[in-house]
Amino acid sequence: MNTANKLTMLRVLMIPAFLLVLYLGVPGANYWALAIFVVASLTDTLDGYIARHYNQTTDFGKFMDPLADKCLVTAAMLWFVEIGQMPGWALLVVIIREFGVSGLRMVAADKGRVIAAGWSGKVKTASTMVCIVLMLLPINPWINNICVAVIVLTTIYSGVEYFMKNLDVLSQVK
Repeated sequence: MNTANKLTMLRVLMIPAFLLVLYLGVPGANYWALAIFVVASLTDTLDGYIARHYNQTTDFGKFMDPLADKCLVTAAMLWFVEIGQMPGWALLVVIIREFGVSGLRMVAADKGRVIAAGWSGKVKTASTMVCIVLMLLPINPWINNICVAVIVLTTIYSGVEYFMKNLDVLSQVK
């Protein structure tokens, strides 16, 4: 297993640690969870850089890296839903977008086409990570509401953009 894949697996292992800290409610739990989340998020940037820069791109990494990201973000949002900091429908929007784009990519791959991450998807990911970091801090409810709105709006926008740019993939479905 190369370095990039080891970092991806480290991120996967950090997800239960992130949730465990929150559920155990240890003193300063949100700050410990925040630290774990930030380190896990940074491993995403680092493993991508290492994979591309040192030619360590693998099929395992192509599969596991986005899965690890989605699991980390979903775990955080599930926690926010559970504690009443995010409405369940907002998380549902995120999950539907992820399933939709993943399905679109599978159909495209079956046709020999790769749908690369677009600009709006990168903005969605970055803004979601920043918002999760803010939501782990003791912030005013109005800032929390802005974070939820940013997550939902960037998620919807990027999802619509992926589908609009790739409608031809779906029009070829038999």
